Amino acid sequence: MTDLSNIAPRDKAEILAQALPYIRQFHGKTMVIKYGGNAMTDPELQADFAEDVVLLKLVGMNPVVVHGGGPQIEAALGRLGKKGEFIQGMRVTDAETMEVVEWVLAGEVQQDIVGLINQAGGKAVGLTGRDGGLIRAQKLKMVDNVDPNKQHDVGQVGDIVAIDPAVVKALQDDQFIPVISPIGFGTENESYNINADVVAGKLATVLQAEKLVLLTNTPGVLDKTGKLLTDLTAREIDQLFADGTISGGMLPKISGALDAAKNGVNSVHIIDGRVPHAMLLEILTDQAYGTMIRSH
Repeated sequence: MTDLSNIAPRDKAEILAQALPYIRQFHGKTMVIKYGGNAMTDPELQADFAEDVVLLKLVGMNPVVVHGGGPQIEAALGRLGKKGEFIQGMRVTDAETMEVVEWVLAGEVQQDIVGLINQAGGKAVGLTGRDGGLIRAQKLKMVDNVDPNKQHDVGQVGDIVAIDPAVVKALQDDQFIPVISPIGFGTENESYNINADVVAGKLATVLQAEKLVLLTNTPGVLDKTGKLLTDLTAREIDQLFADGTISGGMLPKISGALDAAKNGVNSVHIIDGRVPHAMLLEILTDQAYGTMIRSH
């Protein structure tokens, strides 16, 4: 734990009091949190994240965690002598890679997160898209960026057909914290690897979440000079796409965030997961620690 003994009691009280309006405003509301980046691999940041999620639950909010696991999948493939292949940012997922994805995400990574949240005093339950028929998917048809008549076969990468949130809602009602691996299933019971940002965005929309929080390895959305843009509307994001300010790896992340903001999620926060307790600072204080995208 951080030593706070040098902070005056009055200042501590002020900090706690500042959180009160936000606790009142968001009490009983759902927060979908995409957990990825350094926050997932640094032990101190992992512990901070678990504490933040438990605190949100204890003050009456309903956190739902969707996690990634790219570096862990890459490491597991390396141990098997396999090298990851990507087309337009998507992992090519053959049958063998899909097996690795399933046991890394739904096994190792998910259970680590569940254990950390439970250790911090919460009650976490791990789910995949199969549980309760949560995420139905189909094979992703990936159109080439340059030639729209050409399609790439990326194997068992999924496109979401439908999300049935009944199992998530049932767990929330019983005071559990759902931790979801982004794996869907198809009509033939086949498994699909789905982008975790996409799952988090769609789930936030279906649950009509108050907030979608995306933990990343960047401070947020930056303008062309590298300055952090702290407050954006959906329309302003469209302009940043059009003029090329948002490009590369941020494209799928922001696209999912924008869809959520346009479809009933009140605000989307893209925050720097490398900052200790970044999530609490963003949700429970006046200070902006990332980019907030408002629905209007």
